[in-house]
Amino acid sequence: MPNKRRIFVTEQRKYNVLFLCTHNSARSILAEAALNALAGDRFVAYSAGSHPGTAPNPHGIELLRSQDISVEGLRSKSWDEFAVDGAPRIDFIFTVCDDAAGEVCPIWPGHPAKAHWGVPDPSQVEGTEEEKRRAFLKTFVQLKKRIELFTNLPLDKLDRMAVQKEMQNIGTSLREKGE
Repeated sequence: MPNKRRIFVTEQRKYNVLFLCTHNSARSILAEAALNALAGDRFVAYSAGSHPGTAPNPHGIELLRSQDISVEGLRSKSWDEFAVDGAPRIDFIFTVCDDAAGEVCPIWPGHPAKAHWGVPDPSQVEGTEEEKRRAFLKTFVQLKKRIELFTNLPLDKLDRMAVQKEMQNIGTSLREKGE
């Protein structure tokens, strides 16, 4: 009989990951694209927002292209798209902004593991175009580092509580270091 505590055994399917921020125009879009580029063989990343903007931030799209990361299909969308029948079953949810972490979220089917990886919003940076580009790059590097650590977790060997704790630790420990 399979071990019921090891809920993240995939049965040959990819894990579905949802990144959330309020407007789904910068941080969550960067995280979605980064995870799909870094570990698309094991994960399918999505992003959404509680109050989505009209489109991804152009600085984010420019940055992703400069990193040779596909921007195909990236769009700002509501998190409600992932809380309905027929939506992908989400295994992991990460909030990447403090506002979204504090909001009342939908009830997610399947009870995914959740963690908060708050990073500063690069779209709020005022200044020259170069300063804005640097802000997006800094945010991207922070998210990419977290994603790399997450994708290296032995998900099939950890129980749900251990996975959730490790996910949260990734965000907190790097945030404390300013990374």
